Amino acid sequence: MTEQRIGVAVVGLGGAVATTAIAGVELLRLGMRDMAGLPLAHRTDLVPYESMVFGGWDLAPDDLAKAAHVHRVVEPAQLDTVAGPLGRISPWPAVADPAYCRNATGANTVPIGPLRERVAHLRADIARFRAEISAHQVVVVNLASTEARPDPASPALRSPAAFEAGLDADDPVITPGLLYAYAAIQEGCPYVNFTPGLGADVPALLELAERAGVPVAGKDGKTGQTLVKTVLAPAFRSRALTVEGWYSTNILGNRDGQILDDPSSLASKLDTKGSVLNQILGYDVDDHVVRIDYYRPRGDAKEAWDNIDLVGFLGQRMQLKVDFLCRDSILAAPLVLDLVRLLAEAGRRGERGAQEQLGYFFKAPVTRDGRTPEHALHAQERALLDWLDAPA
Repeated sequence: MTEQRIGVAVVGLGGAVATTAIAGVELLRLGMRDMAGLPLAHRTDLVPYESMVFGGWDLAPDDLAKAAHVHRVVEPAQLDTVAGPLGRISPWPAVADPAYCRNATGANTVPIGPLRERVAHLRADIARFRAEISAHQVVVVNLASTEARPDPASPALRSPAAFEAGLDADDPVITPGLLYAYAAIQEGCPYVNFTPGLGADVPALLELAERAGVPVAGKDGKTGQTLVKTVLAPAFRSRALTVEGWYSTNILGNRDGQILDDPSSLASKLDTKGSVLNQILGYDVDDHVVRIDYYRPRGDAKEAWDNIDLVGFLGQRMQLKVDFLCRDSILAAPLVLDLVRLLAEAGRRGERGAQEQLGYFFKAPVTRDGRTPEHALHAQERALLDWLDAPA
C-alpha cells in the first residue's frame, strides 16, 4: 500500500492514553519492533502506524513530553528517546463545559459561548490541521474524560434537523462530546468515540453520518475488566454453567479515576461496563455489581478484581476469582491506533454511518438500527476479520 499521511485529531490529546499512543508511534518510527498489544499489527493492508500525524485538543496546555512525564505510563528511558517529537506537540484550546465533567479542569479552553460558535471553532481547527500536514485524511478520536450523560432520547438528539435547531437554540442537552462528533462529521472526518459519553451514537448524528458518507464507531473502549468478562461469559454459557452473581470492582488513581469520582460521570461509565453480561449469557444476572473507586496511590496501574459465583451440575456452587493488575493506558493505546487504521480503511472503502464490525473494540458498540449489539469477543473478532478480508 502506498503510504499516506493520516491526521489524527484527538480530543484529550494530553491524557495518558493519547500520550502513550503517540509515544508508541514515535518509537515505531525509530525502529521499535515490539508489536505486543497491537491486535492488527500483522495487517499490512492497513495504513502503517508511522503514517499518523497527531494534533488535538486538551484542557491543559502542556506539551506532550511534559504531559507524558506527569502520567508516568511510558518508561523513562523510552520517554527520553521520544521527548523531542512529543515536546513539539501542544494541544489546541478545548471546547469544554464543567457542567458535564465537574472534575476536569484546565485553562486551555475556548470561552463558553453560543454552540454555533464553538462548532465553528472546532471545524476551523480540523480544517487547519488537515491543511498544515497535507493529510490524505483526518480521523477524529475522542479520548476525553467521561462526561455526564444527558437523556439520549431528548428531542434535540432525535434527528439531524432537530439537532440543528438545538444548536441554534443553545440547547443544554448538546454536550461538548456531541459538538466534537458533529464537527468531525461536518468536516467529512471518520470519527471514533473511545469514551462512555455520548458521541455519534445518538440518532441525529448517526443519520447525519450516514447522509454525509462518514464512518463512525464507538463507544467506550473495551480494555481490561470488560475484556475479561466478554471472554469468560461465553465459556460459561457454552458449558451451561449458570452465573448466579458477578461482582466487579476497579481501583485506579489516574485522571480517569479522578473524573469518575464524580457521580454523574461515574453513572455513564457504569452503564457501559454493566451492559454486556446479560446479552452474552441470554438471561439477567440479578446480582451483577460493578464498582469503580478512585484510589490515588495506584495511578494508571489499576486493579480490576472479579468474583464470579457459578452453579453447576446437581446445583453445586463454585467460585472463580480474577485479579487483573494492569496499566489502563497500555491496554487502551494500541486499540486506539488500530481504530485509526480501521476508520481510515472504512473511509477508503466508502463506508458510511455506524461501523458495527468494529464492535470488537468497545463495551457499548454502536449499531445501525439500535438493536442490541454482539458483546462476545470471539464473535466480534470474527465479524471484524470477515470485514477486513472481504473484497474492498
